[in-house]
Amino acid sequence: MQKTQLLFIPSPGLSHLTSTVEMAKLLLARDNRVSITVLIMKLPKDSKVDNYMAGVSSSDSNLSFKNLPNQDFDSKPGGIFNFIDGQTIHIREIVSGLMNVETSGGAPRLAGLVLDMFCTNFIDVANEFGLPSYVFFTSGACCLGLFSELVSLKFERGQEPCQLINSVSELSIPCFSISVPAKVFPPVLLTDNPMANMFYTYFSRFKEAKGIMINTFYELEPYAVESLSDGKLPKVYPVGPILNLSNKTDSSQKDDEIMKWLDNQPDSSVVFLCFGSMGSFEKTQVKEIALALERSEHRFLWSIRKPGPKGAEHLPTEYEDFQEVLPEGFLERSEGVGKVIGWAPQVAVLSHSAVGGFVSHCGWNSTLESLWCGVPVATFPLYAEQQLNAFELVKELGLAVEIKIDYHKKFQAAEGEEQEILAAEVIEAAIRRLMAEEGGGGVRQKVKEMQKISRMALVEGGSSNRSIDVFINDVIQNIS
Repeated sequence: MQKTQLLFIPSPGLSHLTSTVEMAKLLLARDNRVSITVLIMKLPKDSKVDNYMAGVSSSDSNLSFKNLPNQDFDSKPGGIFNFIDGQTIHIREIVSGLMNVETSGGAPRLAGLVLDMFCTNFIDVANEFGLPSYVFFTSGACCLGLFSELVSLKFERGQEPCQLINSVSELSIPCFSISVPAKVFPPVLLTDNPMANMFYTYFSRFKEAKGIMINTFYELEPYAVESLSDGKLPKVYPVGPILNLSNKTDSSQKDDEIMKWLDNQPDSSVVFLCFGSMGSFEKTQVKEIALALERSEHRFLWSIRKPGPKGAEHLPTEYEDFQEVLPEGFLERSEGVGKVIGWAPQVAVLSHSAVGGFVSHCGWNSTLESLWCGVPVATFPLYAEQQLNAFELVKELGLAVEIKIDYHKKFQAAEGEEQEILAAEVIEAAIRRLMAEEGGGGVRQKVKEMQKISRMALVEGGSSNRSIDVFINDVIQNIS
């Protein structure tokens, strides 16, 4: 029996790569007719991708990886998309090579390209070779629905979304059962600049794909998933939650120290604060978070990252000494009650019985991890679609406690413009609600129920398990 091969192309960065690899593993576990090759675009000096790939063990001969050639990266805003598009010639050569080997009978037949949401320009490459394209959307169904609505607003109804940039209005968005305030839309999509136009170009091409896999499960976003079947987009496949459940940090010794500290804490007593691979704060905001933790009197585990240089797309780094950013005496006063760390093994921490709450940036991966582990979230969104995720969790689904849902971190404030600071009082009150027995109006119980449902979605007969089967059968039928 000839195998069917899919070529997965994630965008650069650890979060999209890990989701793509885990998605590939799920597909392969369901059907031995499929083989997958993942093409890896690595930004210069992105050591976390190197470390992740070094730890990816694939005993499955049907899963392989290919590094795309290194190339220059312009760290100015929008440089990431030029970096992606610059790989077109290399991807064309790889597809051509696979097609030639297939013709000679030496390889599985290539059934299509599975493209990250920011890689839809490679649909042109697929079209050149008469191949179908599929999109792997690493965020949720509500987010996909909003993007589709904004694309329709811009290109079909002739209205510029940038007119909503400072709007206090609430809009009816088909994927939400309630009105959505414009202030929680991703800010970059409400600007009139080249980067926003690039986003809209990528998203507008979703409709050219044969189908869209979404990292969600039906029971989490039923209203949104059903709304996406209105014919405006290709067929959608809810295939999540797609998680990397073994995400180790760069230092297993530090991981061990963290886990040993948690072992000594009572069950559900620790609030965990972690803000993702891009999450960091200036000293003023760090001080307010520290004050909130002290005043709340709850045990805490706090991941603090050092902001990268201003004006460029640099990842946060590690502090050599936390004293340079924390209030004087904070570490001494919190000794035995709290622990400050750098990069965290997030899934391992969330899985620990000592953790009772999660102050999170509401990135979609982190959102799914918190639900999988049954840990309620207090929302502290920073950028991208995180405000929308926070709104969905708090207002649409009732699965999180609000610190603030429309907070935006400015990576570089304009001259004379001050960065918004969330006050210690606001953060402290949210932590108290989060860690209360009822978890903020029943949120804790709802999250525990969703934990069970999220796990059932992936077992035999579960909603996402069935959706994966449908996707594989559709792929094979499309080339038969």
